[in-house]
Amino acid sequence: MKHPSIQTLFTYAIAAVWLINGLLCKVLGLVPRHGRIVARILGGEWAGVFTTAIGFAEIGMAVWIVSRIKSRICAITQMLVVAAMNTLEFMLVPDLLLWGRYNSVFALAFVAVVFCHEFVFGRAAAGQAQE
Repeated sequence: MKHPSIQTLFTYAIAAVWLINGLLCKVLGLVPRHGRIVARILGGEWAGVFTTAIGFAEIGMAVWIVSRIKSRICAITQMLVVAAMNTLEFMLVPDLLLWGRYNSVFALAFVAVVFCHEFVFGRAAAGQAQE
């Protein structure tokens, strides 16, 4: 990406995905389906605690993304988490997913955006900064 502001916009957009899912969907419980997914996968007794913990971890991911500290490790972590989470959901709870098994298409698209943002466009932006 030639324009640093576009790169920054993508950084905040990716962070917003994590923040919205963590804060609104899990910590504040505005999307109960997320709690049901956790309950089905990890068991109902501790589902509320696990859902909230996962939500705070997602909020932490948003902060990490915006900080740009160890951004490549952050991007790899995001890609692994999204791939693992969606693989589990695809196999164990497809009936609870917003788009069923098609959720994996959106997960793959998000992974591609994170990859391109950090390893394709991020590398190009870093090269331009050195010139």
